[in-house]
Amino acid sequence: MKKTILSIAFLIVTTMSCKKDDGTPDTCSNDVTTIAGSYKVTAIKYKINSTSPEQDFFAALPACEKDDIIILNTNGTANYQDAGTACTPNNSYSSTWALNGNSITIDGTPGNIQSFDCRTLVVSASGAFVPGDIFTVTYEKQ
Repeated sequence: MKKTILSIAFLIVTTMSCKKDDGTPDTCSNDVTTIAGSYKVTAIKYKINSTSPEQDFFAALPACEKDDIIILNTNGTANYQDAGTACTPNNSYSSTWALNGNSITIDGTPGNIQSFDCRTLVVSASGAFVPGDIFTVTYEKQ
């Protein structure tokens, strides 16, 4: 009898403590304080135009660049840290970033926020090499 009561109590407690997933992705507001933080680039995709297949630019990066950290500070400054495997010469430097609605400029490069769920920031930009091309960069908060 005690085992049954304990099992039922455990079932009730675990059921009540679970968050219901309604299937909608979590989103965060696009404001400076929410987006500010330390990020690592985890993906870079490139399309020469909207109908061309995506190319994986991240795979082509040297290992010493894949582990770098970008710190977006609330005061609009950005710090690039050559973390983990160091590049020669060192790639650390300071820059700026700005936010205006869904438009974000990092290190002088403007882009549009495609999604932000408080952990993963996906930004796309066009016209990097030729008119109409599309770069999509995925940043993971550290």
